[in-house]
Amino acid sequence: MLRFLFIFLSCFQIAQAQNKKVLFIIADGIPATELEKANKPAFDAIINKGAYLPCYVGGEKGGVSESPTISAVGYNSLLTGTWTNKHGVVDNAIKNPNYNYPTIFKVFKEAYPNKKIGVFSTWLDNRTKLVGDGLAQTNYLHVDYHRDGYELDTLQFPHDKKAWYIHLIDEKVVAEASHVIKDSAPDMSWVYLEYTDDMGHKYGKSPELDTAISMLDKQIGSIMQAVNFREKNFNEEWLVIITTDHGRDAQTGKDHGGQSDSERNTWLIMNKKPSKEVEKTAIVDIFPTIAAYLDIKLPAQVAQALEGVSLLRK
Repeated sequence: MLRFLFIFLSCFQIAQAQNKKVLFIIADGIPATELEKANKPAFDAIINKGAYLPCYVGGEKGGVSESPTISAVGYNSLLTGTWTNKHGVVDNAIKNPNYNYPTIFKVFKEAYPNKKIGVFSTWLDNRTKLVGDGLAQTNYLHVDYHRDGYELDTLQFPHDKKAWYIHLIDEKVVAEASHVIKDSAPDMSWVYLEYTDDMGHKYGKSPELDTAISMLDKQIGSIMQAVNFREKNFNEEWLVIITTDHGRDAQTGKDHGGQSDSERNTWLIMNKKPSKEVEKTAIVDIFPTIAAYLDIKLPAQVAQALEGVSLLRK
């Protein structure tokens, strides 16, 4: 009888672990000051349930880990939990990623080979170069669900000087991500949206950027409807983390890449409260936070290389 009870409880615990899901979203190029003053009901609903945390990118300023405040650099710092001196991405060309520092997707798949991952992105390189979908260097990691590459489809999304086509692509990405999450619920998903960065580059701190953030908020709301549907109907518990990849220069609000406070200072929103009081976090904290939430046993060499700490540590 005791043996049967032990087996039952073990199976129950496994079943409970299988119901945990993760979604992380990168909304490109939004300074913390601009997000904080925005009208953002969908963001606020997540914050009210969890937390809004000041965050930073760019590694240790003046130290060996100092990293350019550039988009792909920030993405890969999130994905690998390391800074440029380790992951090797120095700009948006993504020429020589150091795949010896694996992404959270690869570590997750190696820990749970039968679980599913998804990438929904305005930018194709996120999946093909950073995540390394199908590459020998990632041991042929397979992204189970992906919707991306739309920037190459100039028939469906003809390019215009105002970059409105990027907003339309973001809308497509959101629709596809919401559909897949609602119907199939990958165990770990990444959604990347670009339009806010385009408006920042073109107009700096401006009504155009404010409008882009407002449209982004509605997109976040659409995605959260799918997440809420899963939680309500499928006994799932979702960790949702939203962040950005860099700030912008203080002078014009258009540029980034340097080490000024306005370029380094970002933000992190999640629907769970941190396990202890946090004054400021870093983009590299997201990897260990996801790993802790999903009960991933990290290989020693991966754990030792991480630059961040879990926000959900017990």
